[in-house]
Amino acid sequence: MSVLVKICGLKTPETVEAALAGGADMVGFVFFDKSPRYIDLAVARKLSAQVGGQAEKVALVVDADDARIAAIIDALAPDWLQLHGNEPPERVASLRAFGRPILKAIGVSEKADLSRAVAYEGVVDRLLFDAKPPKGAVLPGGNGLTFDWTLIHDYAAGGAKKEWMLSGGLSTENIGEAILLTGAPGVDVSSGVETAPGEKSVEKILAFIAAARQPTSLGLAGGSV
Repeated sequence: MSVLVKICGLKTPETVEAALAGGADMVGFVFFDKSPRYIDLAVARKLSAQVGGQAEKVALVVDADDARIAAIIDALAPDWLQLHGNEPPERVASLRAFGRPILKAIGVSEKADLSRAVAYEGVVDRLLFDAKPPKGAVLPGGNGLTFDWTLIHDYAAGGAKKEWMLSGGLSTENIGEAILLTGAPGVDVSSGVETAPGEKSVEKILAFIAAARQPTSLGLAGGSV
């Protein structure tokens, strides 16, 4: 079965078109103003129209309040809400009132972090396992860091109760290894297809999608970044 591919942090028509042309299943837009990938509502409206129904649109928010989420939904008409902050399960459950499937990011650096996923399994539609940001980091994700993928392998082998995706430091060079080691049914990339923070590369987007769709041909040659 083909791996689900999400390209996150898109800001321009050119990079959105690359993601769509490459066959990305999901395209993500960041509404966290401290991120170099942030877009405002006017840009979101234009890019949303460009996407149309060619891929699922994902609105990434970080501890946003209801008014902010409502404004984002009005502008982007997202298919998913991605929660990448410290939203507790109770807050996540309340956001289901917006009528959008929810993707919740879980930061991972050690096995104990996976226990947090259990508390969210009843209130989300999909989990996103990402590298936990270093202490003092401004960004909750998109830091270009990987984590020990064998932790996720153990989680999946133990009978994952929710659909899930892998993120954190993924790139064309290591995506084959990541998929083979974890069995990830879906992958999410942002910094791994950039030339500088927030600056996506059309060529890297296309190469990443192609590599994710043929991981077995890459063997285990890739290395972490």
